[in-house]
Amino acid sequence: FDVQTMNEGPGHVPMHLIKENMEKQLEWCDEAPFYTLGPLTTDIAPGYDHITSGIGAAQIGWYGTAMLCYVTPKEHLGLPNRDDVKTGVITYKIAAHAADLAKGHPRAQEWDDAISKARFEFRWRDQFNLALDPVTALTYHDETLPAEGAKIAHFCSMCGPKFCSMKITQDVRDYAAKQAEIEAGMEEKSAEFRERGSEVYLPAEMAGD
Repeated sequence: FDVQTMNEGPGHVPMHLIKENMEKQLEWCDEAPFYTLGPLTTDIAPGYDHITSGIGAAQIGWYGTAMLCYVTPKEHLGLPNRDDVKTGVITYKIAAHAADLAKGHPRAQEWDDAISKARFEFRWRDQFNLALDPVTALTYHDETLPAEGAKIAHFCSMCGPKFCSMKITQDVRDYAAKQAEIEAGMEEKSAEFRERGSEVYLPAEMAGD
């Protein structure tokens, strides 16, 4: 009767069995759409099951599940409130994006590349705007560096101005570029020296050339 159906997967699967679980579902169910609540990869963390399940969700998303059903921190403990739902949804958006990256989706990679470039170039506002949760990203930055000037600074409060890996990398690149210019200049002068016969002392009439 053309009734659309999908399969619900098990909610608790250790990491080493997730791939097998996905493969058997595809085989036994003729590749019918598969959706999973996680799966949770361990049972030891009530109050943090959005994390235990997010780990499994990223894996099974990579292996080919059709839909991920989010889990909140209240799973197994109580009815979630608005903040719990937000935490669960964001966790699963992260898991889904990680799976998309693993599967090679171009748009997912473009997003990652854009925020990575903004981070390396200390474009803080772009980092916040490109973030999955811009409000939280900005709030965390403001907790320690609230001044507007900090939004163009070449460091954050984690490593400070002297130990920022991004800043150090940029300094190394600048130094290498400068060294390349010096080496190019030296090579040019060496070529001139060879063209003039490799003579240390020049005749007086050539001294002004």
